[in-house]
Amino acid sequence: MRIPVILLSVLLSLVCFTSCSISYQLNGASIDYSTTHTISFDYIQNKASLVYAPLTILFNDELQKKYVNQTRLSQVDRDGDLQISGAITGYSLSNQAVNTEAYATVTRLTIKVKIKFVNKNNKSENFEKEFSQYAEFDATQMLTDVQDDLCAELTEKLVDDIFNATVANW
Repeated sequence: MRIPVILLSVLLSLVCFTSCSISYQLNGASIDYSTTHTISFDYIQNKASLVYAPLTILFNDELQKKYVNQTRLSQVDRDGDLQISGAITGYSLSNQAVNTEAYATVTRLTIKVKIKFVNKNNKSENFEKEFSQYAEFDATQMLTDVQDDLCAELTEKLVDDIFNATVANW
């Protein structure tokens, strides 16, 4: 009597699992690949009043790499189903904390990027938006000593924010 109950349970489980399908992606992208096949990037120029030259190349490379590695979209030179353009609009330093002698103890590096996103297949998703991220470092350190690491960290965060806003429709 015990074997038919187990067999019945297994059969019911198989029927349920084969008749239902659950679709999810670990990268968070929710793209309708039946209508969206391509993505194009305009070169993101650095228009900030303070320019750190390596940031432009780093940002463009990381942005494109994110979409290539985490989607099945083909990158085209222009007129993709999804289009990303914009500019780095801010690169600034500000003091965040001072000690009793009125000297800065913490400095904040902020990077701002203005992004225009176009989805040719779903115009309601189009936007133009500014993304901003910051990191703080000890004011006794020279910016030149921490700049590369901070730019890499902030670029990663900005690229994640842009990716989530464009193709990860949670």
